[in-house]
Amino acid sequence: MMTSPSPSMSNTAEHFIKSVLSLKPRIAVFDCDGTLWANNSGEEFFYWSMDRGMVSADVQRWARNRYEDYRQGNVAEDVMCGEMTTMYAGLRVTDIETAAAEFFAEVIKPHYFLEMQRLTNALAQQGCELWAVSSTNEWVVREGIREFGIPATNVLAATAACSDGVVADKLLRMPSGDGKAVAIREVIKRNVDAVFGNSIHDVAMLKLAAKAYAINPNPDLGVIARGQGWEIYWPETTSAAKADSVSGT
Repeated sequence: MMTSPSPSMSNTAEHFIKSVLSLKPRIAVFDCDGTLWANNSGEEFFYWSMDRGMVSADVQRWARNRYEDYRQGNVAEDVMCGEMTTMYAGLRVTDIETAAAEFFAEVIKPHYFLEMQRLTNALAQQGCELWAVSSTNEWVVREGIREFGIPATNVLAATAACSDGVVADKLLRMPSGDGKAVAIREVIKRNVDAVFGNSIHDVAMLKLAAKAYAINPNPDLGVIARGQGWEIYWPETTSAAKADSVSGT
């Protein structure tokens, strides 16, 4: 049975992948949104799920207004991400997982960073222990990392309590900002060799790494990354104009 060839990578992408593999990291941690794929899967699933009526009209009205407050800077990042997880209270976990699979196939998969997908799978084959750390809910993250060689058990994401397979209105974990570093210390409990992130909310965990990588960095992280001497990598599908704006050229 013939299989389609893997997409070719540019020399820059190939060099980046080889440079990471050459370090032979034992433990590598990855942010997800903006790092493994271009989309903000947390925000997009939030709206996608409401547009499909997964939560009540009352919850939808509250959630949309709450998110606008968040956009205006009136709600903290970790608070908003936590509420975007517990808003599914009363739903069966299996129903959310089914929705997450449909969502990823339809919305996110076309925007995977292919070199990051190749890198993570190559690291897994090399024996590296891979982890995903994200403030997006765990159901979406677990679906997203299926093709990145990261085990579903190695996900530290926004997590709601569940009882008898039904989501409860109680948050168990919220890895955002400093909380990402806290989750790594509490769960992984070992030195991390490489960390990959794209935003200011990843700074705390990037500082834990022996080698930190700013992938597709937002402007604020770009400034910090240059100051810290962290490696910056722009996936092939990101625009040269965006890279130039962060590099200051």
